[in-house]
Amino acid sequence: MTPRASSADGSPLVELVAIMARLRRECGWKAAQTHRSLARYLLEETYEVLEAIDTGDHDHLREELGDLLLQVYFHAAIAAEAGRFDIDDVAAGLVAKLVRRNPHVFGDGQTTDAGKLTPAEIDATWQAIKESEKQRTDPLDGIPPELPALLRASKVLDRLDRAGATVSFDSKSADLGDRLLALVAESRLAGVDPEQALRDAVRRLRP
Repeated sequence: MTPRASSADGSPLVELVAIMARLRRECGWKAAQTHRSLARYLLEETYEVLEAIDTGDHDHLREELGDLLLQVYFHAAIAAEAGRFDIDDVAAGLVAKLVRRNPHVFGDGQTTDAGKLTPAEIDATWQAIKESEKQRTDPLDGIPPELPALLRASKVLDRLDRAGATVSFDSKSADLGDRLLALVAESRLAGVDPEQALRDAVRRLRP
């Protein structure tokens, strides 16, 4: 599939499409990559973005976001060559999702008091629309087992909560896993991301 022209021709994002296509033709290493072989780099770049966010270095963050964006374009270029989809399809799908899941801002669902909605109310609407689209039979479907344990635990508890499931926690259990899960539950009630909280705590450690 040949990358489609864009109304924003001349922008760096459009130029990147052409650069990726040329690299796939003329760079032996890049031509040899597949979605699967690039998976490790996508994960590495994601964590490097997190590192840049944690350090508060904006120049570093800009650079790492570029490296993460490269992975998106790389995967899209591979898919385009196989005639599956291209970067415009990726962007179009994202635009449609953003419009669809933000009815308080776009389209017929726009409300006159959209600015008065709390972040929690907005997130609840997003999640409700997402659930209706996914039509999951198991509330835990779609939670990748590869997620860091704290993040996965938080997402599982969030899904179970939305499904109306009752889960008990024992912060004094002899089992360390049960105590960790209780801490994740505590962090959710406090509105704290347990993964970020632990990263921050580790960063504060000094010899």
